[in-house]
Amino acid sequence: MTTSPTLPGRAATAASAATAAPAVPDPARRTGRWIDDWRPEDPEFWERTGRQVARRNLAWSIFAEHLGFSAWLIWSVSSAFLLAQGFDFSAQQLFVLVAVPNLVGSLLRLPYTLAVPRFGGRNWTAVSAALLLVPTLLFAVAVQNPDTPFWVFCVIAATAGFGGGNFASSMANINFFYPSAKKGAALGLNAAGGNLGVSLIQLLLPVIVGGAGIFGLVRASEGGVHLERAAYVYAGLAVVATFAAWRWMDNLGTAVSRPREQLRVVRRPHTWVMSLLYVGTFGSFIGYSAAMPLLIKLNFWVPDPAPLGTGIYFAYYAFLGAGVGSLTRPFGGWLADRLGGARVTLAAFAGLIVATLAVLITLVQLTPNPGQDPTIATENQAVFPWFLGAFLVVFACAGIGNGSTYKMIPSIWRAEVERTTTAGTPEREAALVAATKESSAGLGVIGAVGAIGGFLIPLAFAAPWVADPRNATQGAFVVFTAFYAICAVVTWTFYVRGRALGASTPSLAGKRI
Repeated sequence: MTTSPTLPGRAATAASAATAAPAVPDPARRTGRWIDDWRPEDPEFWERTGRQVARRNLAWSIFAEHLGFSAWLIWSVSSAFLLAQGFDFSAQQLFVLVAVPNLVGSLLRLPYTLAVPRFGGRNWTAVSAALLLVPTLLFAVAVQNPDTPFWVFCVIAATAGFGGGNFASSMANINFFYPSAKKGAALGLNAAGGNLGVSLIQLLLPVIVGGAGIFGLVRASEGGVHLERAAYVYAGLAVVATFAAWRWMDNLGTAVSRPREQLRVVRRPHTWVMSLLYVGTFGSFIGYSAAMPLLIKLNFWVPDPAPLGTGIYFAYYAFLGAGVGSLTRPFGGWLADRLGGARVTLAAFAGLIVATLAVLITLVQLTPNPGQDPTIATENQAVFPWFLGAFLVVFACAGIGNGSTYKMIPSIWRAEVERTTTAGTPEREAALVAATKESSAGLGVIGAVGAIGGFLIPLAFAAPWVADPRNATQGAFVVFTAFYAICAVVTWTFYVRGRALGASTPSLAGKRI
């Protein structure tokens, strides 16, 4: 088995060990389609064989991850319909329901990443897709019984975190398939396809369950809200994704690593600095996506008169933020491939600062409506276009930052190899292979920490320690703005200027990260 070196410093020694002990396929784990000769950095191999295989695996990975995100965020919009289906939950309880899946999903990302080299990318994609049957079918049962207690909903919402783990294993798997020069675009497309699952569940769920139409093009059913319908649809799609992964994806025999070797990344300063930045980008995307339907409902809508109430009906606009963030993510990866991930990430944080302040300004203009007065809802309606416009810029910047930060991670590992080894030597080639494995593990750790932002953002909006929900929301945006400023300073210091993180970590000055 190849030994993954700890980089930098001991790169040459470990690389020599890797050269001396080539990877040996483990026949005991051969259960299906395995590829043991995989050389994406070899141009001839890539053009002849690699590109076609990588694209096929990327396509099915996107589909499976898309469904994972949909199951993960099914509570983001369904929670807003629970009251219409007879449940009596407070606004704070609803924010907790949309936050819990994000916490569990973030915690699952590390084990899901470790599962790829252990079981194979194709095998684990099939298993993780099948696991989506748990949250979807449990959801279908619970929402049909108005007597289901809140704690049971919390447990079921926690199982939706299975979908959040899919992202980490999918990204780690695709990272092995593509050469360094194409990782930014490939990872961006993979992530965007998954992220679009958030937008589509928020767009389609209201239609599927009979809660709303689509801008007059599709009419809502007249039989009332039936949330279980959406769960059955996505359970069926999970079965399709399981079969497709098993039938058409591949395992890479070269993606071999032991958990201890992968977890070496937790001792690397860059892992934790990039985790901080990913909290600001992906944490913002997933947190705002989960909270946006409830933010619109609580601030701009009153349920009287039925069925659509007064003000801005949340179901018509909830999907826009996640849609914009998903579509701009591959653009961020594309820009990072051409301009450097650090520069694009810095620009993304600058945009987040400005746009978040703009959202805060619009919220200050709202008239408080604790009594749910339709007259006040009509008055607040005039502020909504400014609120929505500023929020969509937040999502666009978060999406661009998602793509650029994920491009930075393998680039940092590769840059350190290039600083500590000699070009054209076996030591460098072995070190680059090991760096790919370690950066894939880094994607899992960083993705896990970053996703915690998706839990903290809805929790900050709920803020049970603040009596006035409106003040809690405004205070949360002040804190978020300050955090983006910190992330911008960190990006500039360590990755644009390239200042060293410590004595054991060389400066990246002069390297385009």
